[in-house]
Amino acid sequence: MASSKLFLRPNPLPLTIVSSTTHFFFTTPKFTTTLSLYSAAATAAGHSLAYGPSLLKGIAPETFKPQEGEGDDSKFVFDESQFTRIFDVAALRVPAKDCFALESRLRGHLLNWPRVRNIARVPGDEIESEYLKLLGGDNDDDDDDGDEIVDYAGEELNSVLYRDRLAKTFNVRGFVKFRNLARISRPKRKKRKEKRREEKEGNGGKNEICAVEVLEEEGEEMRGLLGEEFRDKWRGPTRLLLLDEEMVDKDVEDFPQAIKVVLEEDTRENTAPTLEFVRCRLTLFYDYWQMNEILEALLPKGMIVPSAFETVGHIAHLNLRDEHLPYKRLIAKSSFQVVLDKNKPKIQTVVNKIDVIHNDYRTMQLEVLAGNHSLVTIVVENGLRFNVDLATVYWNSRLATERQRLLSGFNYKDVVCDVFSGVGPIAISAAKIVKRVYANDLNPDAIDYLERNSVLNKLEKKIEVFNMDGRRFINAMFSSDKAHSITQVVMNLPNDAAEYLDAFRGVYRDRPRDTPFKFPTIHVYGFSKVRDPEFDFHERIRIALSEVAFNVKMRKVRLVAPGKWMLCASFVLPESVAFGKGSIFIQ
Repeated sequence: MASSKLFLRPNPLPLTIVSSTTHFFFTTPKFTTTLSLYSAAATAAGHSLAYGPSLLKGIAPETFKPQEGEGDDSKFVFDESQFTRIFDVAALRVPAKDCFALESRLRGHLLNWPRVRNIARVPGDEIESEYLKLLGGDNDDDDDDGDEIVDYAGEELNSVLYRDRLAKTFNVRGFVKFRNLARISRPKRKKRKEKRREEKEGNGGKNEICAVEVLEEEGEEMRGLLGEEFRDKWRGPTRLLLLDEEMVDKDVEDFPQAIKVVLEEDTRENTAPTLEFVRCRLTLFYDYWQMNEILEALLPKGMIVPSAFETVGHIAHLNLRDEHLPYKRLIAKSSFQVVLDKNKPKIQTVVNKIDVIHNDYRTMQLEVLAGNHSLVTIVVENGLRFNVDLATVYWNSRLATERQRLLSGFNYKDVVCDVFSGVGPIAISAAKIVKRVYANDLNPDAIDYLERNSVLNKLEKKIEVFNMDGRRFINAMFSSDKAHSITQVVMNLPNDAAEYLDAFRGVYRDRPRDTPFKFPTIHVYGFSKVRDPEFDFHERIRIALSEVAFNVKMRKVRLVAPGKWMLCASFVLPESVAFGKGSIFIQ
């Protein structure tokens, strides 16, 4: 069998053609693999799998399989060639000018795999100018000379039509036809970007994610007479429409009615058929697969794959289950390598939380699984930079959206009191918006980083920092002259924040009631595991305040674990609570 080969990318870039006579090589800048390395054992097992591409399907090399027991992953070596898979697919070869119209008509019957285009180029069949006279056709793909003001019929164009025709020779970088003028018209690129581009060109360009190999039967007409190259040229430019994977073993009679109608129309309108069914071989390389798909192939069958991780600066934070612990090094090494290869070179460390948070400072016990052992990093959020040490302070990147939502309710007249500020993701971000921020945290390390971050972001003049217990901070703030100016109170300590609400009982008990007061809006966060989490959290707030008759705006923030919700409750401090009897817990 003879073969022609092409590479696909997720965007329409120039394609690289590779050919071979004795072996089929699929080349990327990372590795080279031959078909002789593969075994067909995975193909038989793949038929029972779900629809779509999978590392458990197709023709594959012998992949790494960890053995049972602790420490089986200690000698694991990450090899990209283990994740190459080959699939047999059927394709409809169509004229290039009709490919987009046919793609729209047959959309539901095409391959439709993620990150794989349904249209593939056929190498070697583009019409060249040297064959135009022999074939008696016009080359629509050739560029116009641009020097003669004539149309295709040889008649002179007027100035309006000529300008319209000339405008088609522009693109986003300038003139297409005038290279020197194009360099002048486009803006200069930064040296760093140019250096990266040169490095990519030197390494063969962007890694290919997949390749399509067209399999053709030998012995066709005119192959011996004019040669294969001329045979491909005279047929004109064509494209491949990759069909659904279920059609690879079917006959034309068993194809869907929509494809049969297209074939009937082609036979009726053309003396010689322009559509042809061909068998293809689709190869998916390492760069095609996502991290969870790679881990699924590495871990034992049936094990739940850790599908996500949190990124904190240069640190990737995993939350592995107990069943993953025997393979934690394997998961860490593969995750570390995959993250680096998936255009995230900033990741330098992979850690795992080895225990739940028990201490008052909300710090996590982390185990470094791969990379360097530095847990000090810089996080960018809302245009601000935060220095964070995960060994001594708490940070949760998954709450960035919730913090942004909370900040959107503040205005320039507000004075914010952040009771559990941490390193300042809310306090410092609020300082850009509001008039004044009072930030507090019990952890002295968090206060140290809060002060550093406020200076780093040039907002230290708008933030006053405190280091004390939450109840003492609330009592100190509302018993001082600052109390009348506070309009927003944030209590972002979901595990215990509701228990601190009793500190607001009687905060104005020593002040005359006839004095005008502006009661602050309190935003308190909490967890709930019951069937109705909103009702449960609402009841806990009412019990802590010893008040029932007040409105609470409740919303679910996110599901932190199966059956465990994080919620946010917002309400205006009731007057009866502020002037009520004080809490006995305030010291």
